[in-house]
Amino acid sequence: MRLAVISDIHGNRLALEAVEADIAHVGVDATLNLGDLLSGPLDPLGTLELLQARDYPTIMGNHDRWLVERPPDAMDTVDRFVANQLDAGQREWLRALPATRVIDGDIFLCHGTPTSDTIPWLDNWWRGRDTTLPDEAAVSLVAEGLDHPVLLCGHTHISRMVRLRDGRLIVNPGAVGLQINHGSPDARYAIIERRAGVWAASLRAVPYDCAGAARQASDHDFEYWGEALTTGWAGPGELFR
Repeated sequence: MRLAVISDIHGNRLALEAVEADIAHVGVDATLNLGDLLSGPLDPLGTLELLQARDYPTIMGNHDRWLVERPPDAMDTVDRFVANQLDAGQREWLRALPATRVIDGDIFLCHGTPTSDTIPWLDNWWRGRDTTLPDEAAVSLVAEGLDHPVLLCGHTHISRMVRLRDGRLIVNPGAVGLQINHGSPDARYAIIERRAGVWAASLRAVPYDCAGAARQASDHDFEYWGEALTTGWAGPGELFR
C-alpha cells in the first residue's frame, strides 16, 4: 500500500495542484489530508472547491476549527479574510471534519497531537526564526496508548519523521501551501508505504508557481506574505496577525 500525505494547504491552490501532479506521477492508492485547508490570503474558495471534488480522507486543523468557532472580531486578519468568503454550506462542510481519524486500523491522523490541534509534536514552537527539537521522552509520551504502526501529524509546517524504538513511525509531511523556516518555497508532502509488512516514509518537495501565489496575496492586500511564499523564510507570527 502506498499513500500520499498532505497538510497545511492554507488556501494555496497553486501549490496543491503542483503536489497533486507529483502524486499522480509517483502513483498512490489514496491521499490523506491533515487539515489547515483554507486559511491563507490566496485562493481559499478555489482550494475548497478542489478539495470537495477530490473528497480525500481529511481531518480538521486548528485554523479550520477557528473559522467555524470564532466570531470575526476574534479572528486574525487572514482567517477573517477567509471567513468572510464562506457561505453556510461551506462552513458546515468544515464543521463536519473530524479532529482525528484512523485509516484501515493502521494509520492515525491528527493535526497537532492526538489531543490538541495547536500543540506541536515533532518540533517545539518558534521564537522568531528558531525552532528546537523535543527529546525522545517527550515525543514518545504523546504516542502512548496509540498502537497504530503509523502516526501522522502536521501543524508545524516542518517535514520530519521519527521511528520510535518499538517501530512505530511518526510522520509530519510539512506544508503544501506555506513554508516556514525551510529556506525553500517548494510545496511539501510525504509518501508512506508498507513494504513487507513494514511502513516507510519519504519526504518530497515540489516546485510550483510561488511567484503567482505571492501575487494572489498582494492582490488581496497581504503583501507581507510574499517573502514567505517566494523564499520559504518566515516565522508563523509574522504571517497570522
